[in-house]
Amino acid sequence: METHRLSLPPLDEPGEVVTFHSHKGGAGRTMALANLAVLLARRDNATVPTLMVDWDLEAPGLHHYFRTSGEGPGVLELFEACRDQLLRRSRLPGARDDADLAQAVLDAVGWEQYVVRADHSRPLYLLRAGRLDASHAERLARLDWEALFAACPALFRVFAANLARRFRHVLVDSRAGRNDSAGICTTLLPTKLVLVFTPNRQHLEGLDALVQRATAWRRSHEDEQRPLLIYPLPSRIEMDDPAQRALWRRGDVQRGVPGYQPLFERLLAQAYGHARMSLESYFDEVQVQQSRGLSAGEHLPAGGQEDGDRFSVTRAFEAFLAWFEGGYCPWQSRAEIPLVTAVQQGRAAMEQGGGRGVALPLARDLARLAALYRREGQLERAAACAEESLALHVLMLGDEHGDTLASKAVLAEVLYEQGKFEEARLQQEAVLEARERMQGAGAAATLEASTALAATLAQLGQFPEALALQDAVIDSHERLLGGEHLATVDSLAVRADILVHAEELEQAGTLLERVMTLRTRLLGAEHADTVRTRKALAQARTRLKDGGRAVRESHHGCHQIVGVEQPRAAYRAAHPPRLDEQGELADDGELSETRIGMR
Repeated sequence: METHRLSLPPLDEPGEVVTFHSHKGGAGRTMALANLAVLLARRDNATVPTLMVDWDLEAPGLHHYFRTSGEGPGVLELFEACRDQLLRRSRLPGARDDADLAQAVLDAVGWEQYVVRADHSRPLYLLRAGRLDASHAERLARLDWEALFAACPALFRVFAANLARRFRHVLVDSRAGRNDSAGICTTLLPTKLVLVFTPNRQHLEGLDALVQRATAWRRSHEDEQRPLLIYPLPSRIEMDDPAQRALWRRGDVQRGVPGYQPLFERLLAQAYGHARMSLESYFDEVQVQQSRGLSAGEHLPAGGQEDGDRFSVTRAFEAFLAWFEGGYCPWQSRAEIPLVTAVQQGRAAMEQGGGRGVALPLARDLARLAALYRREGQLERAAACAEESLALHVLMLGDEHGDTLASKAVLAEVLYEQGKFEEARLQQEAVLEARERMQGAGAAATLEASTALAATLAQLGQFPEALALQDAVIDSHERLLGGEHLATVDSLAVRADILVHAEELEQAGTLLERVMTLRTRLLGAEHADTVRTRKALAQARTRLKDGGRAVRESHHGCHQIVGVEQPRAAYRAAHPPRLDEQGELADDGELSETRIGMR
């Protein structure tokens, strides 16, 4: 065998080993891996070293996508050599550390000589399945993977670490189904696991069991406490039948269709210690459509000149890479990813001594990220981002700059939703005082600050003060905008909320009738604001008949206002349930820590 030692230098930081697995054939797993490998190797002016490993030894196919022969040595010959080395060393006296033994075996074998270049226009390499001669099947049958693992349990883990020292991305094409080699690929090798599937019951049930096995292994074996981030990748999706596509994604209990989104939401929530999670944003973007010419042996769309329009297969893989390449979790929303990236870059620049030109964009990105986390109900993260944003604004602009005041208002809204009403009040009073002094009592920003403070005072039970503030807002709106302007109507709705919370149900009902009439005329009878007002009015009337008992019971032990939902007032009733406050989502700290194997 001609030896070609790998000339790539070690990386400054280890890369990642990613296994692509499907429960059955026909999912497009190899095609997906090949296309993604081409895209990854093309990054940074085609300087990202990427290795493909064809571990589907029974039915190898990766070499068909590239101008390489399937006749050279590969995975099979490599581990035959490892087996022989282990047999020789088992006869030597003296016990050796398992990881040291594995490294000595790999050094003796020279794993680098089995790697060939697959593309001369980019640093894309291939470790073939093996020499596909007449003896391949027989030799494969004689290779006992379980015995190999028993002889040196660290062998596969150390092998993966060796690959990751030379390649930024190591993409392993695993055999489909449940077998010894697939177990090695899905449990022992990867830091990421990509589950490629077509939306049918057999594929989904098989992957359900696989996720449980792989994550249970990582949790239960002390030597395997490494990150494992799982990405589902729906493939061969029929794009010309929206109803069928939605059925397989969402599922239908009555029709016995499981739905791949709820299945993976349940699986990943269990794997990462969440009570529940949402993959809505991820699956909105990540679906690889069915397309002619994607069978094995055909051209790679990502490697050619295919147009990058939104109907192209290449665009589908690029959408997947938005999560995959940066190590983002599939339950992170698409809107979060660029903001998190910008914040990470800004923080790194600040550590390098960045000044005002770095700090202010970072503060703005933190404020946007805080607002996003707040909408998604991740209040602890929202508060941390809002506090960091405020500190930067104060440092760079001073305590009373308009951007600083806006940052204080964002923090106050988060504190409000956390139930920290006294802390929210302190921030809001500072904002209102500065707005009145610098912009005047009738300015829009001042009126908004007054409404926010009124909402907080109502939560603290200071109803006269809250009503006085809100009445001043209403007076200003009526004087400046008129009685039927939407801003005036919204301010009336806030007053109604305060009255409901104060158990002034008769006054609240009268005001709600007025609000509903105005909203029906201005917005329409079925507008969301009108519908909420109608429901609030019905609820107030019911409670009035019950003598306020329902109101008192609803306020027992909580601070929720039950009335018209007003997002601008930051009322708790205005937002969807916050999963973290209900104990339905564990706080996972930094993004990189929400992984299997992280303590």
